[in-house]
Amino acid sequence: MTSTTATEARYAPSDFAPPSALAQPQRMAAIVGAVAALACAVGAVLDPAQFFRSYLVGYLYILGFPMGCLALAMLHHVTKGAWGVVIRRILEAATRTLPFMVILFIPVIVGMKELFVWTDPEVLAHDDLIAGKTPYLNVTFFLIRAVIIFGVWGILAFFLNRWSLQQDETGDNRLSLRMQGLSGAGIGLYVLTASFASFDWLMSLDPHWFSSIYGVYFVGGQALTAMAFVIPVALFLSRQAPMDKVFRPSHFQDYGKLMLAFTMLWAYFSLSQFLIIWSGNLPEDVSWYMTRTAGKWLIVAQAIMFLHFGLPFLLLLNTDIKRSARRLSIVAGLILVMRWVDLYWQAAPAMKVAGLHWMDVVMPLALGGLWLWVFFWQLARRPLLPVHEPFLKEALHHE
Repeated sequence: MTSTTATEARYAPSDFAPPSALAQPQRMAAIVGAVAALACAVGAVLDPAQFFRSYLVGYLYILGFPMGCLALAMLHHVTKGAWGVVIRRILEAATRTLPFMVILFIPVIVGMKELFVWTDPEVLAHDDLIAGKTPYLNVTFFLIRAVIIFGVWGILAFFLNRWSLQQDETGDNRLSLRMQGLSGAGIGLYVLTASFASFDWLMSLDPHWFSSIYGVYFVGGQALTAMAFVIPVALFLSRQAPMDKVFRPSHFQDYGKLMLAFTMLWAYFSLSQFLIIWSGNLPEDVSWYMTRTAGKWLIVAQAIMFLHFGLPFLLLLNTDIKRSARRLSIVAGLILVMRWVDLYWQAAPAMKVAGLHWMDVVMPLALGGLWLWVFFWQLARRPLLPVHEPFLKEALHHE
């Protein structure tokens, strides 16, 4: 039975149709992505090993956008906060890019022998520690886990988007309870599967090393990536009809608070991992940090400390910055840059890179441009607000 509320009687999906201005950033993203992808294709011919190394870091960086948005969407459905209603369609559009991310995962599979030392029979024959992990670290089981991981993510994204669209069409408020119920279990599934993804696709680059907190460290980074991504998109929409009448400074203040919370959460997980390993002082564990705090990597580590946490933390304490969409977007842009730096700092030393390669910089532009092209295409397919959401009126008048 469909219920009718004051909000439903007032608004229709057509009232919040996506603006034609979305075509402009979509076109720009496609151009940048295509040109950068062409350059990387040339790089793949000239230096295949470096191509796969750059590709893995770029892929994991871009993966944080849809996966972090999936986590934020589920968090919104569980908490029913007004902050999430007006950005829900941004989050949902990002999650609908997951099939594209599955396609982009193919080069990681193709380049496994270049990326992961545990795929080399010669290494297994001379390294008993890695050989002892072959029941888990083997190509077949790796691919099976990848199918399961993407399958769980795809199911969560599919039903949340399907029920959200049905709510627009029918106005059935019971769909909100369905999305809330799925999200409650989905957050747990997301943390579990994303943790295994971090073990397989990032931590296993150095199979001698292991961290029990690495999964939530990875998850915290994805949530921060998504929040920093949503803010500039919201800024763009806030300058276009009909969303120029929707977004308020109070909305951006909430997003600034959330970005501050995720910045602190990421820093907490990062520090916790360091303190656990430092206090244990085991050679097989401390080597990970010894490598990443020596020579040129020390400069990168210090940059992450001050630009990924210190400066954003201080800036986000300021209420005026949080209430200004433009200034908040500048802070978000800094965080997005440092998210890539953090992932590069984690992955590159394990892959024994000689230094920063031009493909390391161009690859995120290629994958990011193509991903944004798909994202804006998805964003333009549905109304920008869930007009039958029971908390829509509260969200629109949020102060």
